[in-house]
Amino acid sequence: MSSPEPLRVAVIGSGPAGIYTADALTRQNREHVAVDVLDRLPTPYGLVRYGVAPDHTKIKGVARALRKVLEHPRVRFLGGVEYGRHMGLDDLKGAYHAVVFATGAPTDRRMGVPGEDLPGSVAATDFVNWYCGHPDAEVERFLLDAEEAAVVGAGNVALDVARILAKSADELRATDVPQPMLDVLAASKVRRISVLARRGPLQAKFTAPELRDIGQLANADAVVDPAEVDIDPNGEEMLGAARAARTNLRYLKEWAERGPAGRAREVRFRFWRRPVELNGSERVRSLTVERTVLDADGRLRGTGETEEVPAGMVFRSIGYRGLPLPDLPFDEDGATVPHSEGRVVDASGERLPGAYVAGWIKRGATGVIGTNKSDAAATVRSLMDDADRLRAAGAPAEEPDALLERSGAEVNDYSGWLAIDAAEAALADRLGRGDRVKLLGWEEFRRAARG
Repeated sequence: MSSPEPLRVAVIGSGPAGIYTADALTRQNREHVAVDVLDRLPTPYGLVRYGVAPDHTKIKGVARALRKVLEHPRVRFLGGVEYGRHMGLDDLKGAYHAVVFATGAPTDRRMGVPGEDLPGSVAATDFVNWYCGHPDAEVERFLLDAEEAAVVGAGNVALDVARILAKSADELRATDVPQPMLDVLAASKVRRISVLARRGPLQAKFTAPELRDIGQLANADAVVDPAEVDIDPNGEEMLGAARAARTNLRYLKEWAERGPAGRAREVRFRFWRRPVELNGSERVRSLTVERTVLDADGRLRGTGETEEVPAGMVFRSIGYRGLPLPDLPFDEDGATVPHSEGRVVDASGERLPGAYVAGWIKRGATGVIGTNKSDAAATVRSLMDDADRLRAAGAPAEEPDALLERSGAEVNDYSGWLAIDAAEAALADRLGRGDRVKLLGWEEFRRAARG
């Protein structure tokens, strides 16, 4: 008996959410499937490649597991294909039974304060893209020519930015930072980095290992005001505090007690401060911050007491935000695509046949890399429950390869990615810089993919 015609599924986005979706599709045994993973970039892995800090090599190891999914015989990676530019929803539905959007949350949330658009005030996501070698990044985007910098936020991305600013170029030499970016970091004039958190140390979203890394910097002191961590470990404030928060408090207390050791740079934590204005004329020179407290109901409020924090660069790191996708509904408040159990729905709750979501565009920018695995599996369960209905709608009218050919996209398939991967390893070998050094820019990728 011949095998049934496969259920064709397009996955838009090759970050963890997209690849875990492909994995769940190929692991289920209810339907014979063929999966194409499409991405605007010529390289896979999304934030694992362009969002995880280069010195966090253990987390980057997730790429090895993701690689196995892309090597599955029923999965294809098709880079260089941009949804909304090369093809729309109707095009995809003409070539696939179903489309899963796993496009993530590619932009940052804004602070909404005067002066936010001054030169020198940037999204932390832009800086992360820059030091991670995103192909859209330009070397000249960051000069790091100010001695004072401020990072607004109390999450792991804020710590990543502060840590990269605080490290010496020698400490980053064995990582995959592109060589032009490493040269800029080597010439950095940054000496003092303020990490500004609206709430206190117990409310911060840092994970304990990330915070611990700041205290182990060879090139920078971690500085904490003892008064801001003067919290009784057995007191009322600690009631209900998570284990990570207790560990964080222990680290912060240790740093407050030992004080600075005179290292070349300084990372200073400033809790209970929210920016109310960025000051400067031609570029930012400082932030005005207001002291904050929690009221009896646990809500944050300002005290009216302000201070000025010097900063020639300000990095806002207060969260990621999804962007609208052509032909799909969008919830502006949540910055997500509305859905019911992964099935895309419009404002009235009506389903958009054949359209699904997974990852941050589905649930918002929450969770860790592994969260996407269960999230993707839930969406795939919904898709499998709909398989009979998807097949009943009729076979796709066009072959995926025909769609790709008429799209005008310069497709970089998995073999092209492997050529880029090999070129980055060879570059690291030539430079004597660890296992890989990222190529920089679209043209370098094209040359490497062509061999």
